Amino acid sequence: METMRTFKSVDQLVFTDDFMFGAVMREPEICQGVLERLLQIKIDHIEYPELQKVISPFYMRKGVRLDVYVANSDKVFDVECQSYKVENIGKRTRYYQSMIDIDSLMKGADYSELKESFVIFICTDDPFEKKLPVYTFERKCKENESVDFEDQTHHIVFNAAAYADEKNPEIKDILSFVKNNKAESDFTRGIANMVQTKKFEQTFVNEYLAWNLHDQDVERRGKLEGRKEGRLEGIQEANTETAKRLMALGIPIDTITQATGLSLEFVKTL
Repeated sequence: METMRTFKSVDQLVFTDDFMFGAVMREPEICQGVLERLLQIKIDHIEYPELQKVISPFYMRKGVRLDVYVANSDKVFDVECQSYKVENIGKRTRYYQSMIDIDSLMKGADYSELKESFVIFICTDDPFEKKLPVYTFERKCKENESVDFEDQTHHIVFNAAAYADEKNPEIKDILSFVKNNKAESDFTRGIANMVQTKKFEQTFVNEYLAWNLHDQDVERRGKLEGRKEGRLEGIQEANTETAKRLMALGIPIDTITQATGLSLEFVKTL
């Protein structure tokens, strides 16, 4: 008999947990610091860190929920933190990249205006099992590697399990923190302190509860529907059920609409 997934209580959350990672990385200084240290580049400023940004370009197509989707003046970043073994990571990055580009183009940009983009995975375990602390993938010409494809896309996977083999001290510091949850520098201590701060923020607690209930309801509805994808009616019913449960718990309506994707007008009718 299958059972529903269990979710951690708020006090058990650490930086690498999906929702906590998104919330902490929504802090511009931390987000910028992590990106600058991992990529060894300077970022002029963070325009908008967004928690679990949903890009659904077409109603009937599968959307993608990104852990952290941020941009500066000439670059865009998707940062994922995976605390479990990731499967099909190459195809996942391919899909995430396409959603980021479509999101930009739907805002009126021309192909030539697409920003340089980075899809970054921070993994607690080695997805390729080659024991490298960093895997960087960029498109090159197979026949002549000096020919640059010039699509300005970068797919980078950080393997925290191999932090001890990383030569760069800033990258090593972050990977060590991700793997061991022990802060050993002023920067990672700042991240650790923010994790504890979030646990006492009522807004964070409400949103975490809302997302968990929503995911449980969608999973439950998916099992009832025989795991058939594309059943919009089932998703709508799951979202409505979540909204009712959250209202009964006294969760604010704006949090409910954010967690379920339902309109404010519809939620008010429940």
